[in-house]
Amino acid sequence: MKIVTVIGARPQFIKAAAVNRALKKHNKKLQNKVGKDDSSHELFTEVIIHTGQHFDVNMSDVFFEEMQIYKPDYYLGICSLAHGAMTGRMLEKIEAILFKEKPDIVLVYGDTNSTLAGALAAKKLNIEVAHIEAGLRNHDFTIPEEVNRVLTDRISDILFVSTDVAFKNLQKEGFASFQCDIVKTGDLMADNILFYSQEAASKSMVLRKLGIDNEKYILCTVHRASNTTLEKLSEIIKALNKISEEHKIVFPVHPRTQQVIEENNLFLCPRILFINPVGYLDMIQLLANSWVVITDSGGLQKEAYLMKKNSLLLMEYTPWEELVDNGFSQTTEINEEAILKNFEIVSKANPDYSLNLYGDGDAAKQIVTALHDYLLGRKGKVDVQYK
Repeated sequence: MKIVTVIGARPQFIKAAAVNRALKKHNKKLQNKVGKDDSSHELFTEVIIHTGQHFDVNMSDVFFEEMQIYKPDYYLGICSLAHGAMTGRMLEKIEAILFKEKPDIVLVYGDTNSTLAGALAAKKLNIEVAHIEAGLRNHDFTIPEEVNRVLTDRISDILFVSTDVAFKNLQKEGFASFQCDIVKTGDLMADNILFYSQEAASKSMVLRKLGIDNEKYILCTVHRASNTTLEKLSEIIKALNKISEEHKIVFPVHPRTQQVIEENNLFLCPRILFINPVGYLDMIQLLANSWVVITDSGGLQKEAYLMKKNSLLLMEYTPWEELVDNGFSQTTEINEEAILKNFEIVSKANPDYSLNLYGDGDAAKQIVTALHDYLLGRKGKVDVQYK
């Protein structure tokens, strides 16, 4: 049975790596059962489409190398376009590939333009869609990712939710009456933190290269389009400059963020260490040794919790509501005063990290098992399966 996986952005590479490993283990288990060791006896064949939404080498190619997954079968090179143009071109090219590959199901992740384009292309060809990280909501349709995730959920046949909050969101929206399956798994980020943290500790040289082996620092990332307007980014930089008077900040900079800073000559204090984007192992190592995290990435916000680090989210709302509700993270309005006030709260918080919010690191195995069951006989069910 053939799966086509559509990915295009950094967080999707990370999640796809966990599922890719689980698919290989599943196939190996089947091979052992039949006494064979060749690909013709694999239950799953995975074809990976990389849309190119993240195009920088440090934000794309290095992930496939570090995370030990094979390179994409198709690279579309679609990037740096307005939302409509980007989604439309992806839709056209993905559709052509699906015609050729004729998969049993298309697997999409998260909430990017690549996610929506992959789901739409599949559905218009009557190919079934599986959506990982379904049910997340910002409840704000001015956010492009919210539009993507809601539309993708609505046309998906099997929805993988990683939290109780996500499941309840789908309940409220009436998914119990839709022709779909909902399966609750753990979170793929938990799988990857467990799998890669030891490897990062032994292989990553980033701390030594930056000369911060024994320093206390804050890890910061800013990448969202809503935060990289001159008005918003200026407020963020002013707050970071103030925070850096007392705390060193390590800031791997997104290309979009760097462009705004350079074009407008925004001033960064010397204690803000401005570095190029880093690979996943280096990011895990930076996270593991940080004191606090400041970010506008929901993925890094969640990884911070998994590494037992408090975080300040540079957004007014998070789909990971449980992190805020339990004191692991704090959202904020984007102005200097609010950021400083909420940073003070985060820096003094002492939440209970024994609380298990995202499972035991076996989400990918649960996803592959559910896909196996679904493709072998659960197609067309009207009732929702919540496990």
